[in-house]
Amino acid sequence: MSSFEDKLAYLTRRSFLGRSSQGLGMLALGSLMSDRAVGATDEKWRGVVQPLHHTPKAKRVIWLYMAGGMTHLETWDPKPKLAEMDGKPMPESITKGQQIAQLQGNSKLMCLGPQHPFKKWGKSGLEFSTLFPQIGEKAADDICIIRSMHTEAINHDPAHTFMNTGTMIAGRPSAGAWTLYGLGSEAEDLPGFVVLVSTGKFGQAQPIAARQWHSGFLPSKFQGVQFRSKGDAVLYVNSPGGVTVDRQRDIVNATRELNLLENNVVDDPEIATRIAQYEMAFRMQSSVPDLMDLSKEPEKTFEMYGTKGGDGSFAANCLLARRLAERGVRFIQLYHRDWDHHGVVKDHSAGTAAEVDKGVAALITDLKDRGLFEDTLIVFGTEFGRTPMAQGNGRDHHLAGFSMWLAGGGIKGGMSYGNTDDLGYFAVENKVHVNDLHATILNQLGIDHKKLTYKFQGRDFRLTDVGGEVLKPILA
Repeated sequence: MSSFEDKLAYLTRRSFLGRSSQGLGMLALGSLMSDRAVGATDEKWRGVVQPLHHTPKAKRVIWLYMAGGMTHLETWDPKPKLAEMDGKPMPESITKGQQIAQLQGNSKLMCLGPQHPFKKWGKSGLEFSTLFPQIGEKAADDICIIRSMHTEAINHDPAHTFMNTGTMIAGRPSAGAWTLYGLGSEAEDLPGFVVLVSTGKFGQAQPIAARQWHSGFLPSKFQGVQFRSKGDAVLYVNSPGGVTVDRQRDIVNATRELNLLENNVVDDPEIATRIAQYEMAFRMQSSVPDLMDLSKEPEKTFEMYGTKGGDGSFAANCLLARRLAERGVRFIQLYHRDWDHHGVVKDHSAGTAAEVDKGVAALITDLKDRGLFEDTLIVFGTEFGRTPMAQGNGRDHHLAGFSMWLAGGGIKGGMSYGNTDDLGYFAVENKVHVNDLHATILNQLGIDHKKLTYKFQGRDFRLTDVGGEVLKPILA
């Protein structure tokens, strides 16, 4: 094969069109020259939204993701009418023709009243479950509970995909990837999008696929990087024995030069990503051990979180989330895989709530003490809710109404927004779609969700697809 044929074999479609002098090549040139052509080899990505579309209220996002379908009826949405209906048939007028998961075809749908009491917390009197005493005592006046969420997926995996990417179609970019693409990161030596996963002792641990934090059709440099909170945070981040920092630097430099030679031929944005990731991996060899070194944390911090760290718990991940926020990481997502309560919802919801309550309250308190709360948007929620109907002594999947909450980052605290009906089945007042949630998250970061787009397969895609409205009533 000739030298020309060798090069032609490695040409990407983007490279071929970009190097063409006529026809389709000229049509593609404008796109390749725009601010969305992300194949440049700059190590520091600054984001495509320059300047920001409006003044931001938040610099970063910490998403506390309760995987498995948290029951809103034991946690955030008080339903005295459902308590009155406990053990009685669910009105057929409500359930007829509705999409139900495992209860589908069950001829005896019985109401299951809330299994835990609710109370009013804080100066605001915001009402939610007694399962969250730490959040109630320390953060009730900081959170805004959205009680009218609804989604489009009835099963876990597509519901996770919808909550993370705004669509049930696998392969689209996650909210964190969109955020990093739009804004870049302030972190110099850590990824801009970090994921932490914990597993509790109650219910069924919910499987979480890495594609939930993937970059989809965006360049792979925008995907989330999973850190482990027990053992080595990143596998193989340390140099092998006998390899000095200088020798490691020589290897990284040589690899960069070889990749640049290839990129000069094929003009592939994934090569630019590879170069940047080698550099990031090298810097992480010092930054990650520093991140995980909690020796300088005061004892009162460990007491507040209820952990010394390094134990893989949700609370330990909350402590790491604060440390990541301090270091400029743009998007931090914590999954707790323990809310799949088809059975024993009373005991399991109590156990799982106890696993997260202290860590969440500590995180909010810690961010406040360090001056980070006001410009950190905290999202707390799940992929869908749970049915008002009993599934034995548990609850089934439910998409028509559930709860989430937001705090910090320009959100009004001590309030609720929207409502479900008296039995907690349908979102009926100020209904909030997942696209609305995403639009609001981007808005608080200074981004107009309709303007953050990426052309793929001939169409301009965005996180909110063709929907999404900013929830202006909850904004401070």
